[in-house]
Amino acid sequence: MTHLKTDPALAFCAIDFGTSNSVITVPSPTQPGVMQLVPLEQGLPTMPTAAFYLAEGPDLQNFPRMYGRAAVAAYVEGMEGRLLRSMKSVLGSSLMDQPTDIGAGRQVRFAEVIGTYLLHLKSAAEKQAGQPLRRVVMGRPVYFVDGDPVRDAQAEASLAEAAEAVGFEEIHFQFEPLAAAFHYEAQIDAERLVLVADIGGGTSDFSVVRVGPKQRQRLDRRDDVLANHGVHIAGTDFDRRIELASILRELGFGAMGPSIHGKPPREVPSRVYFDLATWHLINPLYRASHIHEVRTMKGDYANPKHHSRLLKVLTDQLGHDLIGRAERAKIEVAAGGNTQIDLGLVERGLTMELDGHHALDALRTDIDRITHAALETVAMAHLQPSQIDAIYFTGGSTGLKPLTEALAARFTAAQPVHGERLASVATGLGLFAQRLFGG
Repeated sequence: MTHLKTDPALAFCAIDFGTSNSVITVPSPTQPGVMQLVPLEQGLPTMPTAAFYLAEGPDLQNFPRMYGRAAVAAYVEGMEGRLLRSMKSVLGSSLMDQPTDIGAGRQVRFAEVIGTYLLHLKSAAEKQAGQPLRRVVMGRPVYFVDGDPVRDAQAEASLAEAAEAVGFEEIHFQFEPLAAAFHYEAQIDAERLVLVADIGGGTSDFSVVRVGPKQRQRLDRRDDVLANHGVHIAGTDFDRRIELASILRELGFGAMGPSIHGKPPREVPSRVYFDLATWHLINPLYRASHIHEVRTMKGDYANPKHHSRLLKVLTDQLGHDLIGRAERAKIEVAAGGNTQIDLGLVERGLTMELDGHHALDALRTDIDRITHAALETVAMAHLQPSQIDAIYFTGGSTGLKPLTEALAARFTAAQPVHGERLASVATGLGLFAQRLFGG
């Protein structure tokens, strides 16, 4: 631990245990009333909510594992073991206490996976704070489980049990969309109705919340969440659309095969491309049996280069790299303009250009569905779009300008407010923890 003078009054933290990424904050030892982000991995305050259990090497009886980016890298590199992601989604389900296989004849319960991940976060926070941390505020969605209050309560109880098991003695929860808006709330002098748009990697979640000077004095804020809704469309879907519309065209996606016996040509089989653009379905494509099947498809291609490029990607295990290139291209054209995608790893000298208009066309359907979900959320609060005072944008995918512009266009009376894309929830939880514990 860092050699700092311990202060029991500062022995608390706030944790955003996210579906895709997690963040933790602790009180600053030098700035009273200020919470600071904890470096979790590679000096960064965000860490993927992921654990990789090794199934090869020494000491397997002690369940060696890696977390965050290191866990994802181990999986992508094909190490023997089991990658566990989106573990938050298991809360409130019967899977929590069921064992899952992690290789080498071993099993672990999901409750233990969540517990050890929280312990990893807590240890990093204690190193930063220089003392043990006994009190915590944890974020929670408005509903862990939609339409089932009993399972929703079970989910919160399970997360509290996991936090208690790693040494937290006082545990409080706060709604994530409210936490995201706390920084905005601290700057206003009158009550506002805010649409919180939390658009991350897997879901686009919307909440209508009431904030203001009077509200921020209260610790119980349940009545200030007026509506909550979302769709399972977000950043990973955008990357998939971009890859299918650009990179995978160079590998034959959407291409026509040869004319056989005078019959009209047919489109080449497409399933392999959809799997290649879906993160968790890529590794199975590298199996020898599947590569053999793709080799036998050569006659389905009118352009032999398409087939050879596809085989190159599978045999050299380049699938996750291509998704990464699609994501970077999406970011580069997010504000308009063009970008060159280098595909030299597939074929020497191969490049392709992606322009903003092409990217927007690929994403238009997803953007329309997300904006529709936002409108539905406001309607669920029995409000009109014109009654929303501000849209608070948070989550990694709110960096996509066409998306935020489309949402802003549906709420013309609302002030667009951009929070920290990856840390606004954790920062808000920290503000709440300071009010709760800081005196």
